[in-house]
Amino acid sequence: MTDRPRDRKNHDDDAALWAQLTDGVTPLPGRRQKTDAPLPPPVKPKALKRARPAQPLPTPLPALPPSAAAELTHGRAPGLDRRTQTNLRRGKLDVEGKIDLHGLTQTEAHRALIAFLTNARNQGKRAVIVVTGKGLKETGEVGVLRKAVPGWLNAPPLKPMIHAFDYAARQHGGEGALYVLLKRDKKKRDGGAA
Repeated sequence: MTDRPRDRKNHDDDAALWAQLTDGVTPLPGRRQKTDAPLPPPVKPKALKRARPAQPLPTPLPALPPSAAAELTHGRAPGLDRRTQTNLRRGKLDVEGKIDLHGLTQTEAHRALIAFLTNARNQGKRAVIVVTGKGLKETGEVGVLRKAVPGWLNAPPLKPMIHAFDYAARQHGGEGALYVLLKRDKKKRDGGAA
């Protein structure tokens, strides 16, 4: 096999560089030194060509923060068809589970919500109810859990599991509860392969 001129030159340059690097290095005891062929004399490095001035990159548009780009809000879900959205809002989806967060602290409620929604999704459930309570105070202020739960649904680890959520219909608690539509677990749909 014959080397092309360019390949031979690169090989010679590499060999010369290796010779420079290993000059004065002695092999470890018990090792034989390779003596294939004499190496060519060291080659002086070529002068670097002057680089052209770099063209300025176009200024990118300011990126939206990931949470704002696809934030879920009551009754609005990107990628959810209109019929499913309407059925969710009207309470016409089959509710397959329910959790009541009344009387829990924020920490307890958050942990309970994560566990409940994770289990529901693992069991293949699609629509569940999360009861937060209206929490209306005499001042008209909304309850802590009612304000916190939508934020929790938009944050890890819950957001990747949630397709949409909306206030429940009157018969299921109205504004004191939420319908949560879970995404289907792709692993389970694909036969359980991880």
